[in-house]
Amino acid sequence: MSRRTFLLSSAAAFAQAPNDRIGTAVIGTGNRGSYLLTSVIDQPDTRVAAICDLKPDRLDKAASASSKDNPFTTKEWRRVIERKDVDAVYVATPPHLHSEMAIAALEAGKHVYCEKPIGVNARQVRDLVRAAKKANKIFVAGQQMRSMSSLITAVGKIHGGIIGEVYQIKAQRHATADLPHDGSSGDWYFDASKSGGYLIEQSVHNLDLCNWAANMTPVRCAGFGSVMRYKGQPAGRTIFDNSNLIYEYSNGAKMTFTQNVFHPRRLPNNNQMVYVYGEKGAADIMTTASVYFHDTNTKEEPLHAKPEEPKHAHTRMFFDLIKGSGTNRADWKVGATAALTAILGHEAMTKQRIVTMAELGVEL
Repeated sequence: MSRRTFLLSSAAAFAQAPNDRIGTAVIGTGNRGSYLLTSVIDQPDTRVAAICDLKPDRLDKAASASSKDNPFTTKEWRRVIERKDVDAVYVATPPHLHSEMAIAALEAGKHVYCEKPIGVNARQVRDLVRAAKKANKIFVAGQQMRSMSSLITAVGKIHGGIIGEVYQIKAQRHATADLPHDGSSGDWYFDASKSGGYLIEQSVHNLDLCNWAANMTPVRCAGFGSVMRYKGQPAGRTIFDNSNLIYEYSNGAKMTFTQNVFHPRRLPNNNQMVYVYGEKGAADIMTTASVYFHDTNTKEEPLHAKPEEPKHAHTRMFFDLIKGSGTNRADWKVGATAALTAILGHEAMTKQRIVTMAELGVEL
């Protein structure tokens, strides 16, 4: 079935009952899941049909927030995807569970919004890609930068040739401190097998922006990671507190990326940045949102007008797609390439050698 045919049939299905709201379930109602639940509640055409979390306090809080819809509540996530009144499922659990739950939901005939990263290792990504390709359902990855109008405009100008061929990208995602060791995510975040570490769980956003700007996917990576500031904290820690990576793209362009959790708050030049260098000049995507040209007689040019970003744009895109309209800016391929780029960096650091994307064995 073609994409156009699928969207038309999806729209027709909802057109039969215009007053019906899309029955939606949220699995995982921690910090991120609670935000996503709010985004669902705020939509005029949705109904919170079910919520799921292992922790009673989170489940109670989520049930209260969505009380107008009187959702089904449970600790058993499989009971959620079995429900006939659930059309769409949000997966917002710790990352090592994303792939398994998203696959099960797709196989149960549900539309899926899967938080990033869609997997913490190549096998998880591969299995989810296969399921998403097979399913005749909408799949959206939580790479929400793809729905920011300012970035859509900025990246569009780069793709349009404002800096010419991309030569190099310099990017970073730094934080002022470790996540709280006794916080709500402390029971899983510092285990690399569950979170993937900062590179996979957080920097997947920034790496995706780099790939999007370059309009390419890296072919190989080398890098180093270590624990410098938080050695042995917390006990059993297996994630790095800093990463230093070099990726290579198919045209030979390089992307250097650093991540750390010891960036002083008042240190100038921001904790996040993406500079894209090209034959005509360089674009600063995240800070000044401007292009600076090699020709010194040409003044810098803004990448966008810094518009006010629509609230919950990524969630709105998801439901519009279910109803048969719009463009999927974060489909399974975007989610997979973002996750695999981060996984590639993690593999290079842990194996202490150059690792190629081909070695990960995921067909896109």
